[in-house]
Amino acid sequence: MAISKRQLFLKRRLRVRNKLRKVNAGRLRLSVHRSNKNISVQLIDDVMGVTLASASSLEKDLGMVGKNNIEAATKIGAAIAERAKKAGISEAYFDRGGRLFHGKVKALAEAAREGGLKI
Repeated sequence: MAISKRQLFLKRRLRVRNKLRKVNAGRLRLSVHRSNKNISVQLIDDVMGVTLASASSLEKDLGMVGKNNIEAATKIGAAIAERAKKAGISEAYFDRGGRLFHGKVKALAEAAREGGLKI
C-alpha cells in the first residue's frame, strides 16, 4: 500500500528537525507552521520548552487575517524579527517543518534576516 502525502510530510518534518537539532544544539529554533489559510512562526527555546516570541497571520494588528500569501509571509517575518530584538534574541536556526524552502517559507526567512535576525 502506498504511503500517503501526510505520512511522507510527517517523516520529512521529523528528519529535518532531528538533523537541525544535532547541528544547532543550544540555539533557539525559529519554527514555521503553514496551513492552507494562515502562516505562523515561533521562536522556541527547546531546552526550557518555552516559546519566547511568535507572530501569525491571525493577528489583527498585522492586517493579514486569513491570508496565506508571500506578502503575508514577508510581514510576519519582519514582525518576528522585531519581536526577537525586543526579547534580546539575535540568533536562531530555521526549522521549515517539512516544507520546501521555497515561496512563502523562503519569503518569511528572508524578511526575518532583513529585520536583523541571524538564521
